[in-house]
Amino acid sequence: MSTTTAVAPLTTQDADVLVTAAGRAADAAGVTVSVTVLDAGGHLLAFRRDDRAVLISGETSTRKAYTALQLNAPTVGLVDAVQPGGSFHTLPTALDRPLLFIEGGVPVHGDGRLIGAIGFAGGAPEQDHTFATTAVEVLA
Repeated sequence: MSTTTAVAPLTTQDADVLVTAAGRAADAAGVTVSVTVLDAGGHLLAFRRDDRAVLISGETSTRKAYTALQLNAPTVGLVDAVQPGGSFHTLPTALDRPLLFIEGGVPVHGDGRLIGAIGFAGGAPEQDHTFATTAVEVLA
């Protein structure tokens, strides 16, 4: 007899917590940003773009979240893998929905399983990564 343990999905309430925590971190640093939260299926749960954030930050935050979700890894650790000669060199353009290997995407786990991802864009790459990880830590 096999038993399966269900893992609670990332909820809209969780997404609100992530967006709020991420927004606080960015506001404290004086950075205008966009933040995207996706569920485990890659569906949008929450999105926020600050009034003065550059327009492209909306798209890049979503792609960072999608990349972190698809590879179940923070994008910060994948940047070198897409450089010429890297193991994922052709991966950014191999899919219908392009991946984005820039710091700021972080997977979200629940009970050790992947339940979603958050993507952050608008600050320097290191800032985006810090804001995203700060938000995920609040949810944990």
